[in-house]
Formats: sequence, structure tokens, C-alpha cells
Amino acid sequence: MKALLMAAGLGSRISGQIDGSPKCTIDIGNQALIENTILELKRKGIHEIAMVVGYRAHVITSLLGGENIRFFHNPFYDRTNSIASMWFARDFLTDSDCLLLNADVYFEEQVLDVVLQETRSPVMFADPFRRAEGDYKFGYENGLLQKHGKELPLEETTGEYVGIARLHREFVPIFQERLQSLILQRQHDLWWENVLYSFLGERDVHVAQIPPGLFWAEVDTWEDYKRILHFTNHLAHM
Repeated sequence: MKALLMAAGLGSRISGQIDGSPKCTIDIGNQALIENTILELKRKGIHEIAMVVGYRAHVITSLLGGENIRFFHNPFYDRTNSIASMWFARDFLTDSDCLLLNADVYFEEQVLDVVLQETRSPVMFADPFRRAEGDYKFGYENGLLQKHGKELPLEETTGEYVGIARLHREFVPIFQERLQSLILQRQHDLWWENVLYSFLGERDVHVAQIPPGLFWAEVDTWEDYKRILHFTNHLAHM
């Protein structure tokens, strides 16, 4: 199992409130968010880890200098979206099952257990208990993704996308080929998830749900950050 973390973006919605730091480096109480993520991955036996960096890359690489992590750089991070970042790291995905994660996602240990226990592929993860307040919404039925989008109406929404996907090694070459095709079409403004969305209507894209009571948050806004701090502060006093 490999893990590829996407950390090249500007994070413009919250950047001004965190002094322009990369989102994955925010302090979550006793360590940086990305340090917690790396710790959780390694705790589960995932040691082959890579990150795609871009915006203030030196901050991330310096922070993680003591970790055995492979770094890829998207020099066009300010003019492209995460699909371009994924393209720069495409060869890392070869010959293994892969986790794809947005590096600004905080999750407790049990969330990763759910991800690692999932046997379907490709599979993306969603939280059905954040339908109304979700940032990027999924509409799925019988465990299969049907619709997606920030503006998806509530009546068509069954969960919020968590920012994590899992691919079996047999699917990885298919994913890489579609990624390459979209880049050659100059679709540089797409998210990396659009590679998976492009398969809708061609093959199944599965959705697994995060069980009730498990905590995660993607740092898009100051409110997201406060939710994480509240949770980690609660953990520290248990």
C-alpha cells in the first residue's frame, strides 16, 4: 500500500487567517496536521508515502525533513489545479494499491481503519451525516456515485466527500491513462478527483460511508479549523 498526499494548493479561502501557511501545516494542538497524518499512516503500516508540493513547498519539506517521504513539485501550482499535481506524481502510483488523500484533511485513527478495510475499487469516501453543511457533495445510491458537485441540491445529496480515495493496483494503470488523457486535453483546471468522475457512465465508482461518531474535517474555512481544534483539545483532556 502506498499513500499519495496532495499539498500543492494555495488554500485561498483560509490563507489570510493562517498567515499564508500551507493548510496542511496548521497547528492542531500538539503538532502540525500533516505530521498527524503521516503518523497515522505509518501506524497502519503504510511507509511508502509521497507528497506533491507547490505553494511554499519549503515550509512543508522542512517540517517533514526527518520523515522518509518522497516529494514531487508542481511548479505551476498557481495556474493549475490538483489534477496537474497528480500528473507530476503519476509514476509513484505504479505497482501497488494506493491511497489518494488531500493533505488538508484531518481524520481520527478509526477513519483510516474504515478506509483500509474497504475492498472495492475505485472507491471514494463520504460522510452521510454532513449532507446540509457539506462543501463538496456526493449523490450516491447502493454504494455507487451518481452525482457530485459543490452546488448539488440537498435533495440529491447523500453525503459530503471526505477527500480520500482508494485504488487497487489493477485499476492504477487505467487511472494513469485517463489522467494522461485529461492532461493532454489541457484540462489543467480540474481536481484530481475529476479523473475518477470521468469514469461515471463507463464503470462503477464506489462510495463508502464513514460511520457515525467518527471525526474528520477538511481545512477549507476557519470554521473547519475550529472544529479540528475543538476535537483535538477534547482528545487531549480525555
